[in-house]
Amino acid sequence: MSDERKRPIDREKYRRTARNFTDKNRSAEDAENQFEFTRSREEEREFGTDPNTGSEINSPPEEQESISNFRSTEEPPRNSGGGGFKSFLLPLLAGIIGALLVLGAYLLFTGTDDNGETEESAGEETASEVDSNQDLSEVKQQLEEENTDKVITDTTAAVQKAKPAVVSVINMQRIQSIIPGINSTSEEAEEAGSGSGVIYKTEGDTAYVITNHHVVDGAEEIKINLESGDSVDAELIGSDIWTDLAVLSIPSDVVETTIEFGDSSDLLVGEPAIAIGSPLGEIFSGSVSQGIISGLDRSVPVDLDGDGSNDWEASVIQTDAAINPGNSGGALIDANGRLIGINSMKVGIASVEGIGFAIPVNEVEQVASQLEENGEVTRPFLGITLQDLLNVASSSVYDQLQLPEDVKGGVIISGVQENSPAAEAGLQELDVITHLDGEPINNMVELRQHLYYVKSSGEEMTIDFYRDGEQQSATVVLE
Repeated sequence: MSDERKRPIDREKYRRTARNFTDKNRSAEDAENQFEFTRSREEEREFGTDPNTGSEINSPPEEQESISNFRSTEEPPRNSGGGGFKSFLLPLLAGIIGALLVLGAYLLFTGTDDNGETEESAGEETASEVDSNQDLSEVKQQLEEENTDKVITDTTAAVQKAKPAVVSVINMQRIQSIIPGINSTSEEAEEAGSGSGVIYKTEGDTAYVITNHHVVDGAEEIKINLESGDSVDAELIGSDIWTDLAVLSIPSDVVETTIEFGDSSDLLVGEPAIAIGSPLGEIFSGSVSQGIISGLDRSVPVDLDGDGSNDWEASVIQTDAAINPGNSGGALIDANGRLIGINSMKVGIASVEGIGFAIPVNEVEQVASQLEENGEVTRPFLGITLQDLLNVASSSVYDQLQLPEDVKGGVIISGVQENSPAAEAGLQELDVITHLDGEPINNMVELRQHLYYVKSSGEEMTIDFYRDGEQQSATVVLE
């Protein structure tokens, strides 16, 4: 286990305030209706990263051991004269026998192993190590045996089964000075943001952690804080901006357990859902919130580059389990403690409550496998830059297209890369794509989804488009 420990809480340095947090892409109006966790005024920084920005203020207080010492407090009766050596010897033997009886009783009721550790302390260590491959009933039985004075529910057992595999992920960067007129960068990487992650696999000396792309985006170093309190360095294996997933690796010898995968295709609306993660940073690491599955196969528009235009539609699970900044990359589990999704985002408007989203675990498995193998997700390449037709409907560019009145949707080609499949097929700038393989295409999101989810590299794809008001067709061979 690593000797590097999390820093203790500086209670004078941090305090809670009733202010609002926001994503970098959200409007100021939305930000006024949200909540944030900030530092004291003299040390407040503005990192400009994402809503998972938090402070490393976790470290639980040091554990205190209570040691019971057994000693004899009896004194031999005083010699009142007479009896000599015999009167001294008998009380001494009685004292020795009494001490041996006390020691024997202590060992009998506590017991020791070969290493001198008591069975009681060994039991405490075992209690924290729950095997993810155990059935929920086995986990529940184990908890009941260790907590005879408590009522253990299925929810408690599910959380205890999955929780050791959920970690905090710290994004470390060299921060530039925010003092006007001073342009400097910190020599050592500092915490620029934080989120959560899930240990899902061990292989030899390596353990693999899944988290969100936006949690580790721009990181120069990445640290993982385990539930045990240990902190280890992580290596970025691969990341994918489109699915918002990333895979990290850490040494396997620090890992107690991995999470069990469920099946997101078998989910039903209304069944329990439990979110585990580190909302608002390390201070609330390992937090658990419960809700239900509120919706399946939701499509949520995502602006990846911050230009105000949607670049993608994420296919997600909707839940009303509380998901806050810092929960991103954490686990959404079912009633059996199995992973059903990776928490990714929420609706953060004042008038909206309880709408959070998670990436389905079936997609997580597919993407994680490719990131492990290739460091990236391989997708078909067409070689064009795009713009939605609706975005230029009221501009002079629209008149140049000379489109028929019945063409209301499509994608304008704003650039063609040399020697790309699109260039070889004869596509040009200002061509308006309306169909792919006969399927209507109304915007960039639909084009990318058809290209990434329906097609594969090496396949042919038919493109219907308008050029100078005339409808044409071309066949491309995707790379």
